Amino acid sequence: MTLTAMFSAALPIGIGATVVMDLWGLLLRRLGIATLNFAMLGRWAGHLLKGRVRHQAIARSEPVRHELALGWGIHYAIGVLFAMLLVGVLGENWLLAPTLVPAVVVGVVTVVAPLCFMQPVMGAGFFASKTPTPARNCLKSLATHFVFGVGLFLSAGILALL
Repeated sequence: MTLTAMFSAALPIGIGATVVMDLWGLLLRRLGIATLNFAMLGRWAGHLLKGRVRHQAIARSEPVRHELALGWGIHYAIGVLFAMLLVGVLGENWLLAPTLVPAVVVGVVTVVAPLCFMQPVMGAGFFASKTPTPARNCLKSLATHFVFGVGLFLSAGILALL
C-alpha cells in the first residue's frame, strides 16, 4: 500500500475516530468530569516552536496566540497519524473488512503518548504522577483511548461500506 493510499484511508478514519473521542469527552464534561483543554496542547506546541519542550505546569505558562485552534488542529492531526499506524500495520485487507479488536488494541496502545510524553512535558509527570489523582487520570486516559479505538473501528466500517 502506498503512502498516499494509506493517508487517503487514514484521513477519514482518524477524523471519525477523533470525533467519537470528542463526543466521549463531551459526555464526560456533561457528567462533571474534567477533560483535556486543547488550548493547553496548543500552548505547548506554541512554546515548542520557540524551543521550549518542558513546562513545570503548562497552565501557568504564557499563553500563545490562537492556542485553542492550534490545539484542536494538533488533536485531529494526531488522530489521523494514529489511524495511519493502524492502516499501515493491518493493511488493505483490514480496510475492506474492519474488525474491532485490532482497532481497540491500537487505540489502547496510543495511550502511551499522553501518559509517557505529553503529560510529563506539560508538567503533570509520567502517568499523571504530579496530579492530585494520578490513578483516576490514567484510567480516564485509558478509557478515552479505548473509545478512540472503537471510533477507529466504526469509522473504518463506515468507510468500507462506502
